[in-house]
Amino acid sequence: MGGFKEIDSPVQMRLYSLTKHQFVMVFATFSAAFAITLIIGIIGPAAIGEHTKMVRQLGIPTKNYKTGPFLLNSGVLTQFNQELWFFCQFQLTGLPSHKNYVLEREFHMSVKILGSSKDTSYKLISHAYHNRTRNLKCTVDSCDSVIVFHLGTIDYPSYNVNLTLYGLTLPPRVKIRNILFTFKYFEDQFTQMEIWFRFAFLVLSFVVTCLFTHSLRKFPIQDWCIEQRWMSALLPLLLLYNNPMFPLNFLFQSWVPRLFDAVFQASYCSALLMFWLCAYHGIRERERKFFTFYLPKVVIVGLIWATGCSLLAWQDLNEMRDPSYQYKVDTGHFMGLKIFFFVMAVIYSFYLLFLIVQAFRELKNMPFFDVRLKFLTILMLMVVFISLVAIFIRFGSTVLQENFVMDVTSSYQNSAEFLAFYGLFNLYLYTMAFVYSPSPTAIRDACVKTVPSSFAMHHGNDNGNDTEDEVLYHKNEFGNNLEDED
Repeated sequence: MGGFKEIDSPVQMRLYSLTKHQFVMVFATFSAAFAITLIIGIIGPAAIGEHTKMVRQLGIPTKNYKTGPFLLNSGVLTQFNQELWFFCQFQLTGLPSHKNYVLEREFHMSVKILGSSKDTSYKLISHAYHNRTRNLKCTVDSCDSVIVFHLGTIDYPSYNVNLTLYGLTLPPRVKIRNILFTFKYFEDQFTQMEIWFRFAFLVLSFVVTCLFTHSLRKFPIQDWCIEQRWMSALLPLLLLYNNPMFPLNFLFQSWVPRLFDAVFQASYCSALLMFWLCAYHGIRERERKFFTFYLPKVVIVGLIWATGCSLLAWQDLNEMRDPSYQYKVDTGHFMGLKIFFFVMAVIYSFYLLFLIVQAFRELKNMPFFDVRLKFLTILMLMVVFISLVAIFIRFGSTVLQENFVMDVTSSYQNSAEFLAFYGLFNLYLYTMAFVYSPSPTAIRDACVKTVPSSFAMHHGNDNGNDTEDEVLYHKNEFGNNLEDED
């Protein structure tokens, strides 16, 4: 045995033992499961409920349509309605008939919000009337809705609103025919569905986390490949993404649970971005020192995470002081943050693209590396494509508007958009947990083997880096029995 040296084998992933047929079945199963969740969402309840009152129903003379005051009631609400928006939409007559005509006017509004208690008494929300500037934008066909205020929590059974307009001037012969006042809120049925599906995903994620961790318990961490190490971090973060504290939103009248929910989602998505960078770079990099390998990635993703959390918390923090918060008050800071966020996202995208191209250029013809790259890339592209389509359908061009944060949640139209995001990210990790778990022959392959000393010298000093594919590839050359990936 003098010419041989004992080394530890890495944990062989189930991915290596999949045939081409099984490889295709993994993606087909992922697609089918996502399609089922999407169909459930499509036939599920509408996310946003609303009720509308016309100015004519308020008994206000036509001459006062430009000013008011308008007194409205939100109707009966519960905590399951989660949030409350109030919009007004003008309907004009006398506009020019040519297609490209656009009417834009700036005006001011004064808003007073009163919460109704159980004893029928009313309490002033915030400290006083809020005087805000809004923009009226109309085409020949219709006028855009103008958001008056947004309440992030429902603390009272109903709300009374006193709205007064100032400084609204219209061109000659253009008159206000009608004004539609609309309260929007989450439907009770949607909230109940959201609670149950979050709970179901939470339980499934916990089971998958336990099974994946249990499957790796017999192997030392230094033998785990980089995907397995990252899965051991992503799965617990998936539990936070599904938010076990979500029911606290309905037990406590506070903005804190909503803030935690936003931070958990941002943290999980940022960890996923970090995983993609590390996986594509680490699969071809032997030396993974902190300052050269991890630090650039941490800086890019960390800035994206910090900016994303700031944008998500922006509206909540301002609504605590003023439900009718106007984005133009801090438009410079807000737009600066959003532009910085998009710049960092572009930098990240180019960096990831560079790492993907380099990985395929160097490793596409090497066994095991090739199948790892194909699986990681195909599944990642599916997730990115579905996410971009869902974001475009949900937000459209409002992503680039200044009031994006204020109007973000009211873009939900049904349960499909909720289940698209939660189903996608949960199923993505479930699929990776299955493929990256140890193969049925992993225990045998992880035993101490004897190999030529020249091979051991080539691979022995890896300083804890993941070179399992190189080891497996050379082991295959020396006669180890691995299942043919075909």
